[in-house]
Amino acid sequence: MAPRPRSKITNAAVNDQVPRGETAGGRDTVPNKTPFGSAVNRPSPVPSEFQKFVLESTGKSLPVFGAEYFANSPSTFAPVTNTPVPADYPMGPGDEVLIRGWGSIDIDYRAVIDRNGMITIPTVGSIVLGGVKAGDVEAVVRGAVGRLYKGVTLNVTFGQLRAITVYVVGQANRPGTYTVSNMATLVTALFASGGPNANGSMRRVQVKRGGKIAAELDLYSFIARGDKSSDIKLQDGDTIYIPAASGYVAIVGKINNSAIYELRSANDTIESLIDYAGGLPVVADPRRVFLERIDPKANKPRSVEQFALDGAGLKRAMKDGDILNITSITPDFLNAVVLRGNVDQPVRAPFKPGMRISDLIPSREYLISRSSTQRQNAAVIAGSNDKVSGESASGEKNSGENANSIASRIGGLMDEINWEYAVVERLNRTDLTVNLIPFNLGQIFSDPANPQNIVLQPGDTVTIFSQKDVAVPLDKRRVFVRVEGEVNAPGVYQMSPGEDLQSLLARAGGPTRNAYLFGTAFYREQVRIDQQANLDKVIDRLETQLRLDQAKAALEVRGQTESEVQLSRLRREAELASARETIQRMRKLAATGRIAFGLDPAERSFNRLPQLKLENGDRLVVAFRPEFVHIMGAVNAEASAVWRPGRRVSDYLDKVGLRQEADTDAMFVIRVDGSVIGGESRSWFAGKFTNTEVYPGDTIVVPEKSFAKESLWSQFTTGAKEWTQILANFGLAAAALQVLKK
Repeated sequence: MAPRPRSKITNAAVNDQVPRGETAGGRDTVPNKTPFGSAVNRPSPVPSEFQKFVLESTGKSLPVFGAEYFANSPSTFAPVTNTPVPADYPMGPGDEVLIRGWGSIDIDYRAVIDRNGMITIPTVGSIVLGGVKAGDVEAVVRGAVGRLYKGVTLNVTFGQLRAITVYVVGQANRPGTYTVSNMATLVTALFASGGPNANGSMRRVQVKRGGKIAAELDLYSFIARGDKSSDIKLQDGDTIYIPAASGYVAIVGKINNSAIYELRSANDTIESLIDYAGGLPVVADPRRVFLERIDPKANKPRSVEQFALDGAGLKRAMKDGDILNITSITPDFLNAVVLRGNVDQPVRAPFKPGMRISDLIPSREYLISRSSTQRQNAAVIAGSNDKVSGESASGEKNSGENANSIASRIGGLMDEINWEYAVVERLNRTDLTVNLIPFNLGQIFSDPANPQNIVLQPGDTVTIFSQKDVAVPLDKRRVFVRVEGEVNAPGVYQMSPGEDLQSLLARAGGPTRNAYLFGTAFYREQVRIDQQANLDKVIDRLETQLRLDQAKAALEVRGQTESEVQLSRLRREAELASARETIQRMRKLAATGRIAFGLDPAERSFNRLPQLKLENGDRLVVAFRPEFVHIMGAVNAEASAVWRPGRRVSDYLDKVGLRQEADTDAMFVIRVDGSVIGGESRSWFAGKFTNTEVYPGDTIVVPEKSFAKESLWSQFTTGAKEWTQILANFGLAAAALQVLKK
């Protein structure tokens, strides 16, 4: 027998054999039907009356349990056409079969089972597939093709399966007729229809078939436990009925899922609803819950009960309108004591009978605070950075700011403990009053048998203070001070309480032969703070006075001509700009904390230093004797002249000469001890001022009369008559001098 010619079978010649409409596997749907998986925009749910009631009662807006699962139902489940076909699925009319073959014949054919349960393949013939299980379809088709063609390899898959029509009625979000796959179940159809509406039941969803209830599904079992035992496969013509909910309760407080829950029947217990809510968290207190109940028939419809969630409490039945409030455990430790304050870390330790403070703080290492440890660690990093910074450039950078930073950190690594005072806070549970029991921490470590080693009680809180938390007497404070400059051993020294400047000089080996007593500077942090606060107050008063003066000047224009008003306005604007500029410059200055000793410039003996007791952080800078006198401002040539004994201001001004715009009434001298001489506004004072003796290191300042030259100098020294007193009173002379030199 001659071989048949190789041919190709496709749908091209037989498209008319594939009917469209209801037998096309549900691809075409009736216009008034909602196709499964179609997108639907749902409006935001409107709160039910019970939700509003719970909000008014508890202040909490609670969702209805399970409603969120249907919020985006169209996208929750993919169409059934993308799911695997079970092997035991019986094929029937409307199911689509995709046949591909190659070898002695090529087949690429898409067939739909007709009403008679058959498909027809050209050159092959009709094949009965109705009632054949999906797992056997490929063998049946292979047998039919193999009877006519040899050496053909076949592959059979499935396209779209036949559709069925179901009806969703009752309290559904989107009731109507639905065309779904014949593999759809009750759960998938519910999600396709958007689930129950605000009044619909999630506990008693029914499938009615042939006038009888074929199944009843409790969605809570599915949502909370994944139980689909009551889910059934739908058949064509099934009706899904969603009845109205029989009642609602609210569970609030310490529950894993606070929400409004539907009652399935009058036998629903607290235990069953808590189970649906995910159970109780560990912080819930089962010893005390509150149940708010509504009885519409009573004279006072609302009541509240308190009970425990023990065996009997869990078995209590809940009624429509109940609000169950589960409280949290009290965060009170009845068997603990607390250590806090200047310690390594705050702890809550278990209480033991006979426990004392020494048991809570067994060693002094427990009193090294974390901030102290962090400063020690930071000192290593900072020291490394200082070293790198110093080595990265020329030798000039090996001192100065970095060295000053290192010196300022010495002595500040530890938070000093207040050994004389610590305290136990004890709560009297009878009347809920707090008693403070002070004790001496130092005596506990020196003698554990000391009565200061208090016997603790459960709930006690022990607080340890540093010397910064509660200031100790001056004689008990630590004192680290710096001495720099012209002393034989500059450095940072730890001084005993009560020691003074003379003691510090002696510790540093005394002054060198180049030391200049009059130029010695002494700085104290608390003085700096006070100076800065006073300076800020002065500047604030100046701003207030400025506003008052401007308001007063604005009232004085009454009765003036238009040209006079214009001139007054221009003058006020110029004065305002000048005043604001002056205040702005003052804001940039910072108090130094320098204390002026008021020594005689001719004094040479350091024994004349005041017997000032030292405080922690003090800094003494012993200057060397300068060789020059500086002249700056409105002079012909700013210069640094060699100091000569007995010379006067006039002698140095004669050397440099005054410019025409020099304001001789406002001249002043900044002394090296921080004092300021001059600044008077009377013209006759100029002669007296120029006769002032000048000392080594002094700076003679000559302000300008006008704004003719907008140099940095003229901007800074404008209004110098007011500056001199400020510079002297707030330790700002040195700071001002640095600005002038720039």
